[in-house]
Amino acid sequence: MKIKENLSLIKSRIPESVVLVAVSKTKSNKLIMEAYNSGHRVFGENKVQEMVLKWETLPKDIEWHMIGHVQRNKVKYMAPFVSLIHGVDSLKLLIEINKQAKKNDRTINCLLQVHIAKEETKQGFNVIELDLVFKKLQSLENIQIKGLMGMATFTNDSSLIESEFKLLKSKFDVLKLNNKKFDVLSMGMSGDYKSAIIIGSTMIRVGSKIFGERN
Repeated sequence: MKIKENLSLIKSRIPESVVLVAVSKTKSNKLIMEAYNSGHRVFGENKVQEMVLKWETLPKDIEWHMIGHVQRNKVKYMAPFVSLIHGVDSLKLLIEINKQAKKNDRTINCLLQVHIAKEETKQGFNVIELDLVFKKLQSLENIQIKGLMGMATFTNDSSLIESEFKLLKSKFDVLKLNNKKFDVLSMGMSGDYKSAIIIGSTMIRVGSKIFGERN
């Protein structure tokens, strides 16, 4: 199947209100352009250097999302152009993003990553820390927190995945009450995006179902 056909198949199966982030990490410019030429504009990368190279060489109307773990010393390289940073998992990182956004005279959109999985290796704030972070956000004027992001446990146990997504959705709903601009809930990937959407995801990150298995 072609990339164009894969994209239109996924888009036909998801509500129009759900944003599809095409995960293009490790994929060539040629493959990304196939998706671009079929009308897709939102792409996700997990390494800053790779995203910068692609931003420099590909059309400028692409919306680049940083979906991987972010090292603070790499923020400056993507600050001029990144559309949304998904994996914000510490206050120190938020402060650095704010600093680099200010230098570039921008407001950078961010999602707070919440640790919902049973795996220790996954990053993110715990649910209690989120409230503390929100109290400190007032001083960070060049950041806009758009919502939350989470990754479920990598497992075939669909009930566990659903319970983790529900936990994230309930926290999102509580925070949304006091935050008018809080409108993005990024959860769901190639294997679990259907249940994520049913539970309330507004943004899914899909790679292998569009581009084929990873290189």
